[in-house]
Amino acid sequence: MSKQLLFVGLCFISFWGFSQDSLYVDLSSPYAAVRTHLYYLQEDHYDENLAAVPFGLSGIKKEDAIESAIKLKQIWDGEGTYINMDELPRNPNYRDSTRNRAQYVISKDRPEIFLEKQGNQWMYSKSSIGSIDELHDEVFPFGTDKLLELLPKMGTRKIMGLYLYQYLGMLILAMLCVVIHKIFTFLFEQLITRMLLNAGYERLADRFLLPVARPISIFVVILLLRVFLPVLQFPPDVAHWSMLILRALLPLFGTIVFYRLVDILAMYLENLARRTESTLDDQLVPLLRKTLKTFVVGVGTLFILQNLDIPIIPLLTGLSIGGLAFALAAQDTIKNFFGSLMIFIDRPFQIGDWITSGEIDGSVEEVGFRSSRIRTFRNSLMYVPNGKLADSTIDNHGMRQYRRFYTQIAVTYDTPPELIETFVKGLRKIVENHPDTRKDYYNIYFNDMATFSLNIMFYIFFEVPDWPAELKARHEVLIEIIKLGKKLGVNFAFPTQTLQMEKFPGQQSLSPSYAGTAELEARMNDHFNTSKN
Repeated sequence: MSKQLLFVGLCFISFWGFSQDSLYVDLSSPYAAVRTHLYYLQEDHYDENLAAVPFGLSGIKKEDAIESAIKLKQIWDGEGTYINMDELPRNPNYRDSTRNRAQYVISKDRPEIFLEKQGNQWMYSKSSIGSIDELHDEVFPFGTDKLLELLPKMGTRKIMGLYLYQYLGMLILAMLCVVIHKIFTFLFEQLITRMLLNAGYERLADRFLLPVARPISIFVVILLLRVFLPVLQFPPDVAHWSMLILRALLPLFGTIVFYRLVDILAMYLENLARRTESTLDDQLVPLLRKTLKTFVVGVGTLFILQNLDIPIIPLLTGLSIGGLAFALAAQDTIKNFFGSLMIFIDRPFQIGDWITSGEIDGSVEEVGFRSSRIRTFRNSLMYVPNGKLADSTIDNHGMRQYRRFYTQIAVTYDTPPELIETFVKGLRKIVENHPDTRKDYYNIYFNDMATFSLNIMFYIFFEVPDWPAELKARHEVLIEIIKLGKKLGVNFAFPTQTLQMEKFPGQQSLSPSYAGTAELEARMNDHFNTSKN
């Protein structure tokens, strides 16, 4: 071993011109190579030339190797990557079981940085050295790496384990975060809110925009910390937990922002729904809001767990297996959910429509996530699963343009034909004169001679929006029929049994006598003229 170390030392002495102190370099195992790199970048025994030895591959300049050694340590310190030296293999003949190569990945977070065996020496691979600059720009974006040279000049005195420049950097960063938070608060509360209030969007400003403004400003502050905190180069433990907390807070406040943005989107969709004639989309907006919020929380939780270095693949696998069991146990609930989706897509009815489907008969009050509420005409409330509604035949009375009214007007058998003809004409005039009846199609005819009556079919349609208006129109038409019958002298029939003696000596005949057609026509016209006046 001593001959091997001496040979390695002499090689680097001849290649880079190191002094005799370079003989302490050891590259015999992954542990020895990483220790050589990090040990000689510590303050107590700092020697960048020795620290760069594991980077000194053939074709690599001394200056580039030193720069790579320093940058890689800055990357690990900035990200808070903790290298547990006890876990590094000390076996000179170590082989990666996954790749079956003499390679060792130092950190699972950065698999592109690995050691490989070159002859009898473990050194950083050429591809690793080539990716260091790119990783350095990723950890220190926007040129913040320039501060790595500036901040130490502010003071390298150690106080309670931290350098003076790190305390000053934390103070400057805290002041910058407060300023950024105040600026965003001013922009949202003073400028944008006033503009919305002047435009008449008071509800948007008070209920939605201001609750979104604070999480956005905090999100920007955390993003600012995420960018500048690596520059302070905290000790590995401090940097690790600080970056871990920041990585978790970023998706947390991002989730809060999107969660509250869903309310703004829902308010916009509510305004659009009010402009449409359909009332079903008014129920779709709350369902969509709940679904989007659930989706945002679910995705945000996955991002938080991932940033906390909690493996989500096994979690998702477990959820998929549990989800399958849950789906089998809750298949009726899933069926009802898809039933509600089909109702919103097909729109077989709207809120307020009167529907009939089997034993279901009433007005639709609400379409929910699982079931719909139907108000019956007994004023009771039915909760009907949407899956049942989606699979059944629905008779939507609320979609009718016209509402049919059919009845038989029964008159007595002793009514003469002339009176029946005149009465039928009067019935047709009632339909034509009423404002809510369909004028282009109706049927009013004497069409049946029943057991105890002569029946006039009265088949008409009302053009009214709802059932109360239909009842009002029926009432008015029926009252006019009774008035017309009284005016003309029509006797309405009802189930009776009559024993009739046609004539008795000295008594008038029981058969009624009526005036002529002209007089009856005059009576009818007089009736309608009186009604108009």
